[in-house]
Amino acid sequence: MSDMDIGDGTRAVRAGLPEPVKYEPTLPGPVFAAHFHLPGEPTGPYTYGRDENPTWTHLERAIGELEAPGEQGVETLVFASGMAAISAVLFSQLKAGDAVVLPTDGYQALPLLHEQLRAYGIEVRTAPTGGDGQLAVLAGAKLLWIETPSNPGLDVCDIRRMVAETRAAGALVAVDNTLATPLGQRPLELGADFSVASDTKGMTGHGDVLLGHVSCRDPERAAEVRRWRKVVGAIPGPMEAWLAHRSLATLQLRIDRQCSTALALARTLAARADVTGLRYPGLPDDPSHAVAVRQMRRFGPVVSFELAGRERAERFLDALRLVDDATSFGGVRSTAERRGRWGGDAVAEGFIRFSVGAEDPEDLISDVLRALDEAGGVV
Repeated sequence: MSDMDIGDGTRAVRAGLPEPVKYEPTLPGPVFAAHFHLPGEPTGPYTYGRDENPTWTHLERAIGELEAPGEQGVETLVFASGMAAISAVLFSQLKAGDAVVLPTDGYQALPLLHEQLRAYGIEVRTAPTGGDGQLAVLAGAKLLWIETPSNPGLDVCDIRRMVAETRAAGALVAVDNTLATPLGQRPLELGADFSVASDTKGMTGHGDVLLGHVSCRDPERAAEVRRWRKVVGAIPGPMEAWLAHRSLATLQLRIDRQCSTALALARTLAARADVTGLRYPGLPDDPSHAVAVRQMRRFGPVVSFELAGRERAERFLDALRLVDDATSFGGVRSTAERRGRWGGDAVAEGFIRFSVGAEDPEDLISDVLRALDEAGGVV
């Protein structure tokens, strides 16, 4: 059986495991080491803890197998956080005088990167994700940064089209694949140069690890990202890396449950007059659905919608019993938040980002409906 013949669940369970050794664990425990025995010339794989670690190696192989099943030559690097991974691509690939195209509706911390990029003499251009709007400002840019589905608005752009036009313009493409995970879409298969994610979210799924990764097919580009990681030291701890690898075994189970419940929740919310601005790419009438079905195999755990104002949104959140009022998404425990409280997203005061967990669908939907009723408003 080839790597391409197995299913997502089998691949996730087996990804990155070393060859079995009698009396050794299936997944070796975390290796805590700042340095390694190193007599003679430093020709081995492990020399110093800022450069490599055996626990990272297993995890990087595992993520690589999920990002590009059966493909040789794809290199994956893990980082201390999603922002560390994002920064590694941007700052390893761009220099003074270059231009980069970023989404206006992307992750909330991206504006902080705008400031730093400009401080380094890099031109920052922005445009919306929806309608492939970033292509309008692509001319002469060195790198196009895509986030699809976007967070928190859930717009989707056509990755294949974006890659084709960016290639024709002589630029690179990086895709933030955090919300979809490699089980939802595989940016490298769609032609991107980099697939990047905050593994804090769905990849690890338990809300207890900060982690990120970059996957890249080009060895020279990968070496540049690796050098950046070494220079800034944005490395994960071995315990975090081991926990992440352990969590990958349930990735398909978690994602399938979350996506099916998210679709059921979205359908339920669509029937309520007190819910507006509903977005979920899996809904047939969602503005992004036609594009999403062409490139996504799963539509993610996040549903977004609006309630009538800040006070009603906060009453709704307070009334929920099975949902944590917390930031982040993709975890096994459902979370929801009023995104406007951070001030960084262009959303209405009553905008809710809801991340569906692994609870029983009937229980979760019942909790949401009860909370909506208690919050007041027209049903």
